[in-house]
Amino acid sequence: MSKNIPQSLSDARIRSAKPKEKSYKLFDRGGLGLYLLVNPHGSKLWLLKYKFEGRDRLASLGKYPVITLSEARKRALELRRQIEQGIDPNEAKRTAKAEKYTFEIAAREWIAQNVSKWTPRHTQKVSNWLDRDVLPWLGSKPVGSITTPEILTVLRRVETTGHNEKAHCIQEYVANVFRYAVRCGHLSHNPAADLRGVLVPVNVKSYAAITEPKAVAALMRAIDGYQGNFVVRCAIRLAPLVFLRPGELRGAEWSELDLDSATWRIPARRMKMRRDHVVPLSRQAIAIFEEIRPLTGHGKFVFPSIRTDERCISENTINSALRRLGYAHDEMTGHGFRSMASTLLNELGHRPDLIERQLAHKETGVRAVYHRAEHLEARRSMMQKWADYLDSLKAGGEVIGINSAG
Repeated sequence: MSKNIPQSLSDARIRSAKPKEKSYKLFDRGGLGLYLLVNPHGSKLWLLKYKFEGRDRLASLGKYPVITLSEARKRALELRRQIEQGIDPNEAKRTAKAEKYTFEIAAREWIAQNVSKWTPRHTQKVSNWLDRDVLPWLGSKPVGSITTPEILTVLRRVETTGHNEKAHCIQEYVANVFRYAVRCGHLSHNPAADLRGVLVPVNVKSYAAITEPKAVAALMRAIDGYQGNFVVRCAIRLAPLVFLRPGELRGAEWSELDLDSATWRIPARRMKMRRDHVVPLSRQAIAIFEEIRPLTGHGKFVFPSIRTDERCISENTINSALRRLGYAHDEMTGHGFRSMASTLLNELGHRPDLIERQLAHKETGVRAVYHRAEHLEARRSMMQKWADYLDSLKAGGEVIGINSAG
């Protein structure tokens, strides 16, 4: 038999085909262009060689023995019929795959990719909002078929309920889902990217804060006289000394504290900016931790809930304590301790970069590149001077500047 005419393949011939130093092909007779590629590592792949629009192309039909010889011939015949009808088998396969990749699949994958970066609470919020406000309308649609006007309709539905800020958050989530789909090769363009600026802007309200020194003095005396729950008393006394975000303060864990070195290291998972944060502790702050340690030091949380040691105090605890002290919600909030510290520390002559670093704000530009230079000792000095300054206000001392030594 001529060497130029391929023999019909058989299961026996395929099984006996041994790997060689280089890949080689075993063509099947019948004019379909079907062949088996035998690779050096032993795998055997079915391929169909064909021409479409004048160009040589290959279609993969699967692995042997998962795909048997008879199944490979059947698939090859089906693809040849598509080609005769002017359909490129590879393009048809890509289209079919795209139709199966829905927005819900992309959303679930995007969430799963970010779980390790998000807090459980944020993960639950993102999932709930997408489940309720997006997936009922877009979830079953292939990502490639969803248009910008369809996305806008979903966002307007949320916006018209009066939840303007929520609509903006959902817009960001949806855009990120499509961005993920683009990165994965399911899309070439993000249809949500064209919606920037279409929603009614969010009116950002600053957290109420007391920043005038004499008013701060009165606040510090009121806090010192708080007569409620002891755990809450310790938390509200610590709040102005460390000026953390309320969630970062109330979630304090004993494992994060090294009182011997006067340092509190908060892991990235608990920080808004998802970056480890170091809080140098003043003598006054250490005294508060030492005071509460006999009561809560055996557990996980420094400020456990009244009901159970398994959770920390609630997000409204500090605000409720301030209300109890007579400060209305438009006068002072738990978050307001940050504005209080930022305003006064700047007015008192401390370096803005140290203040921003201690506030754990998001950094941009050159500052972001060099954020590892934490200037810990300079911040430690600033934090001690800040605590001493608050003590002087509380005691009714003269309100004077406390310029940073660093």
